[in-house]
Amino acid sequence: MSDAPVRALDHPCPVEVEAGTIYYWCACGRSQKQPFCDGSHKGTDITPLAFAADNDEILFFCGCKATDDAPFCDGSHKR
Repeated sequence: MSDAPVRALDHPCPVEVEAGTIYYWCACGRSQKQPFCDGSHKGTDITPLAFAADNDEILFFCGCKATDDAPFCDGSHKR
């Protein structure tokens, strides 16, 4: 299996996060539970990125896996 991330989506994923909760953003693009990890990275050298929410709010997680601001969308999906 290639260790390069797969472009999962062509848009950001708005998620209502809860303060104090840890989320695991899928960095490989293989998860069926985008934008979060479902373990599909196993067998690669890609690991999910842990994110701890500080506030109850809506955040836009990267779906294309090309962001320079992981785990958040930076508009890379438009390129």
